[in-house]
Amino acid sequence: MRAEHQITAGFMPLFDSAVLVAAGEMGFAAREGVELVLHRETSWANIRDRIAIGHFDLAHMLGPMPLACNLGLTPLASETIVPFSLGLGGNCVTISNAVWDGMAAHGPVSDLDPARGGAALRTFIRERAATGREPLRFAVVHPHSGHNYELRYWLAACGIDPEREIEIVIVPPPFMADALAAGRIDGYCVGEPWNSAAVAAGIGHIVTVKALLWRNSPEKVIGARKAWADEQPEALAALLRALHHSARWCQDRANRDDLAALMAQAGFLGQKPALQMPALTGHLALGGGAERTVEDFFVPFDKAANFPWKSHALWFYTQMVRWGQLAHTPGNLAIARDCYRPDLYRAALKPLGVALPGANAKVEGALKVATPVGSAGASLVLGPDGFFDGQIFDPDEIDAYIASQSPEQSRQIREGR
Repeated sequence: MRAEHQITAGFMPLFDSAVLVAAGEMGFAAREGVELVLHRETSWANIRDRIAIGHFDLAHMLGPMPLACNLGLTPLASETIVPFSLGLGGNCVTISNAVWDGMAAHGPVSDLDPARGGAALRTFIRERAATGREPLRFAVVHPHSGHNYELRYWLAACGIDPEREIEIVIVPPPFMADALAAGRIDGYCVGEPWNSAAVAAGIGHIVTVKALLWRNSPEKVIGARKAWADEQPEALAALLRALHHSARWCQDRANRDDLAALMAQAGFLGQKPALQMPALTGHLALGGGAERTVEDFFVPFDKAANFPWKSHALWFYTQMVRWGQLAHTPGNLAIARDCYRPDLYRAALKPLGVALPGANAKVEGALKVATPVGSAGASLVLGPDGFFDGQIFDPDEIDAYIASQSPEQSRQIREGR
């Protein structure tokens, strides 16, 4: 039987592509009348450019990347929308054994605590600077990535200036561990399994994780060409339903072995199932024999993980402004607000009777514990969603939030003024 819709999608070899991969490989797309053609890519730049020139209808994308496409921050302009989120969390910050050893005298322990680890890193960085050594070099996967913004957020909140006290470079995810082993970088922020890969190879130490920097925070999304989505609304809606069923399957503990076996195939992650289990279970080997289990390390379905919250898009926008990638203007703000499309998510999934949040945006960082919230359809639990430094992001108070994160304000905070 011929599929009613054919959709071409790109993805990167990261565990958080699992919902998209499983949608195609486990038959969820076919049951919705979709032939899903998947293409593995080697860099986020390739994903971005192949969306722009029409090679892909949609793709596994970094959460901020569609904003960058729409805001003129990419080489090839392209209108891109986000109708679905692929999960929450999943990243770590990994450092070389040499950096971990250098921090050891300043109080860090292998507990992933962002504040304690950041304080030790700050002291080590200042010690190096006092002896005239080159700044540490950290890698992120793309300038317009959650990795870049969460690394910078963590460092700045711990009193480290990411613009002046370290160097930040771009390295594709699959090359991170190799770059660390070669001594080209001193640390990195990336999704799994590329942190666990460095630990397993004995070359790195996980110092903290996204799930503790900002609990249940956004990461990868489905980015779709707006022109294609406008032309093929039924195809997009059918895929969103397939992704919903796939995400539910990926979240189910009973399917962990099958999911890991699927992702281990050479055309997807190409990494042994054992290396994927930290993402699936939250039980991480940190390095040096230390281990820790992180609640909600990666959430592919629960806690409205697939809902494209406008507040997530707007937080990414504030970080683009904070780090000088973009001017804060009413026009830019409107573009950012319109990029994530909960209306398309609602329209596709409402017939299934699934839990749909009662709002399109929420105050980020306000929920200290898991909290039942009002929703259409089934019951819905959100949070906790706190930032490690106790800050709150209210999408209705963006001007004040951006002002509070200005370089001058950050400098005064660091100096205790």
